[in-house]
Amino acid sequence: QVQLVESGGGLVQAGGSLRLSCAASVNMFSVYSMGWYRQAPGKQREWVATITNYGTTTYADSVKGRFTISRDNAKKTVYLQMNSLKPEDTSVYYCNRPNRELPWGQGTQVTVSS
Repeated sequence: QVQLVESGGGLVQAGGSLRLSCAASVNMFSVYSMGWYRQAPGKQREWVATITNYGTTTYADSVKGRFTISRDNAKKTVYLQMNSLKPEDTSVYYCNRPNRELPWGQGTQVTVSS
């Protein structure tokens, strides 16, 4: 059964850091790109970052220089290190493939207070 399980969210003050994890119970995890997405209340889900199977990373302009995506293929896990957090980063964070083809997980809530 394909499953994505996000964790690591929480409440943090502006300027703080969090590290999110996404454990993926999928076959052939290492050959696919993975990405992080987020959805704030009343807004559409938006792309945050992608890491290819080769380790190449890309970021949304809003998080570039503050967030770092990484992966551990042996653990079938993708990470998102978030530094210098801002109140506008408050969202539920999800992981998925770039084409969003996997069933969405429950997400992990990140709340940044000012």
